[in-house]
Amino acid sequence: MHVQIVLFDGFDPLDAIAPLEVLHAGGTASGGAVSVELVSAEGPREVVSGVGGLTLRTTGVLEPSRPGVVLLPGAAGRVGDPQADDPDAAGDAVADGGGTAEEDGMRDDAIPVRLARALETELPVLLKAAMVDARVTVATVCGGSLVLAMAGLLQDRHATTHHLGLDLLGATGAHAVRARVVDDGDLVTAAGVTSGLDLGLYLLEREVGPRIAHAVEELFAHERRGVTWRTDGPEPAGF
Repeated sequence: MHVQIVLFDGFDPLDAIAPLEVLHAGGTASGGAVSVELVSAEGPREVVSGVGGLTLRTTGVLEPSRPGVVLLPGAAGRVGDPQADDPDAAGDAVADGGGTAEEDGMRDDAIPVRLARALETELPVLLKAAMVDARVTVATVCGGSLVLAMAGLLQDRHATTHHLGLDLLGATGAHAVRARVVDDGDLVTAAGVTSGLDLGLYLLEREVGPRIAHAVEELFAHERRGVTWRTDGPEPAGF
């Protein structure tokens, strides 16, 4: 299983690094059955995260038709932005450019704005190509699912995101699920930040096997939380 972790300007480093370490360890434990690389829509470059200028280097361009997993993190920054209550407003905040320097700086740091900026790159086109390829599973951590949703790629799909973004996710036409990890077949999404660890372990279990996932879980001294939500089984009745 080859995993491409896609970085964009303002990404949340923990969203990317947590699953990267888990999956890399899975590759070691499985004798090379898992490989991981950092990519971007633009190819090899230095990508500045949304946390203190921390920078990671991508080694290649996202290849949407490469079999395996495409994993998209969310953005880091200020949670609230009065001009970004919805995807259109977030885009307006990027394009407007009005206001004082302080206001513009605060607006630039907002997570919705950073996600909207990612949509102005080639990333949505590449992600759409990945999502229609039956050989590719698209996975997200935290606000990564909002990038897909804001690009119109999650219509009628079951997905999750950070709990503060669930209403926005639902407003895009996705079926927002309040769960730590949601498996919708070739789309696997995880909730807030640290759920990237759970996502990595779940992907190892699903694609490589439970013994490898268990070995990595023990190595990281991390026990997964919650049940992975799937569409299997009967619809629960009200309590």
